[in-house]
Amino acid sequence: MNNDKVKIVFYAKRKNHDAEGEVVEILERANDTFVGTLEVANSYAFLVTENRTLANDIFIPKEKLKGGKTGDKAVVKIVEWPDKAKNPIGQVIDILGKAGDNTTEMHAILAEFGLPYVYPEAVEKAADKIPAEISEEEIARREDFRKVTTFTIDPKDAKDFDDALSIRSIKEGLWEVGVHIADVTHYVQEGSIIDKEAEKRATSVYLVDRTIPMLPERLCNFICSLRPNEEKLSYSVIFDITEKGEVKNSRIVHTVINSDRRFTYEEAQQIIETKEGDFKEEVLMLDKIAKALRDKRFSSGAINFDRYEVKFEIDDKGKPVSVYFKESKDANKLVEEFMLLANKTVAEEIGKVPRNKKAKVFPYRIHDLPDPEKLDNLAQFIARFGYKLRTSGSKSDVSKSINHLLDDIQGKKEENLIETVSIRAMQKARYSTHNIGHYGLAFEYYTHFTSPIRRFPDMMVHRLLTKYAEGGRSVLESKYEDLCEHSSNMEQIAANAERASIKYKQVEFMSERLGQIFDGVISGVTEWGLYVELNENKCEGMIPMRDLDDDYYEFDEKNYCLRGRRKNRMYSLGDAITVKVARANLEKKQLDFALVEEKR
Repeated sequence: MNNDKVKIVFYAKRKNHDAEGEVVEILERANDTFVGTLEVANSYAFLVTENRTLANDIFIPKEKLKGGKTGDKAVVKIVEWPDKAKNPIGQVIDILGKAGDNTTEMHAILAEFGLPYVYPEAVEKAADKIPAEISEEEIARREDFRKVTTFTIDPKDAKDFDDALSIRSIKEGLWEVGVHIADVTHYVQEGSIIDKEAEKRATSVYLVDRTIPMLPERLCNFICSLRPNEEKLSYSVIFDITEKGEVKNSRIVHTVINSDRRFTYEEAQQIIETKEGDFKEEVLMLDKIAKALRDKRFSSGAINFDRYEVKFEIDDKGKPVSVYFKESKDANKLVEEFMLLANKTVAEEIGKVPRNKKAKVFPYRIHDLPDPEKLDNLAQFIARFGYKLRTSGSKSDVSKSINHLLDDIQGKKEENLIETVSIRAMQKARYSTHNIGHYGLAFEYYTHFTSPIRRFPDMMVHRLLTKYAEGGRSVLESKYEDLCEHSSNMEQIAANAERASIKYKQVEFMSERLGQIFDGVISGVTEWGLYVELNENKCEGMIPMRDLDDDYYEFDEKNYCLRGRRKNRMYSLGDAITVKVARANLEKKQLDFALVEEKR
């Protein structure tokens, strides 16, 4: 199968032939567990899987079915693959439910990516034993912010409030702003059963209709969550900061807080726009400082990828009833700027040491410079639309040129396409103990400190920060580098699962709209057809090459187009196009479109 480690023997080299050989042994399977739909006959059964790495269905003996029936979605492990057999032999590990049922399909996506869809009972029981009460002794050990105006700003459906902001005036033009983060590691002891489960998961997973939390619900939604009008333990970065975003002083301390108000982003946004509402002076001052911080960041060379998110309104059966786009507004940016500032300050606290000293081991969030070849390809691609990009010069020269491009494409039909291609030209941010800075944010030192309820690296950062503040020695680099790599991998897997759930809901949404006509843009060109993204709802589907039957089309990779051999008609990346919804395959998460007419 794809990605298996194998032992091969080479055949004797033949003149004018590529090297040839034969697989003699499979050393290590890339994957032995698959998700699919059961087909049960009288004396045997098969798992039919859509996984492209496995060409054949998995044969399952009747006694290994675990009660599974035809039409059930199941998780099956391959236990044997005899040499001469066409089909591998497997056993059912878990029955997920009936294919097509919403929870079944969401669990299938998680299982497909090797992610957990149930929480271990032993971990839940351990969380149930953690007391919610805060002792007077614990309060006495901390800075007391309970009487300082404090609030949270989060999505309307959030339950896990990781962060809160406090603000009070020090003197004319100078403010004390507190970024208060849930003190998760006070409750989760290193090496405990809860900690080991969090380390394994490394991140919460956000599917279209549900969150699969990293921590047990009692911790993330109740004990640690910074809920309003409740005393909570937090780990805080306290800034003395001017209205122009100049930090005069900062300190990192354990605190106790009592949030006065839980704002949704929409509520905070309304205060920013109308200048009316609860705590309006505090919200407006934080907004003013955040805008100054943001301006400084961009003048230093930070890149402004300000993308919207595709969201679904879902009914009580999990069916998508409408699609909407979530855009980042001032309220979102307010929170973001203070989180960025706290993360940067924490990273500098440990990483920024005199030249003759070695910094202690610490997990950083790093982002490398773009690959020059990818930047050149991006510049060539956008030139087709009449845009230019600087690909050489200083770091900030290039990033400012990227920002100019992102500004120029605002509101244009090619905006989404060019933004997507630009993001692909960037490196992926990841975790590492080897700091190289964060290119996209234009920070020399950056880490993740502000979301310990949903990210394991933040828990690592909290623990090391406390250890080093107490004079502790540096930890073993290899252990923490392995944890960083694991966290980066799990973050990517979680993002892939989230994308798969969005794709599933898009196909489900469009399956109710077969035969309907939509305007779109060609978002991808391949040798097997055209990808088209619909303007109205950003659902993407394909016009297969076989359906373009008015000519014989050839793929021109260099010019990102399909070209008709006889009529010379071209379909290019970024072209406006009108399509009809032809087919929707939920099992494969695929949409097929048919060409209606080309917009000229």
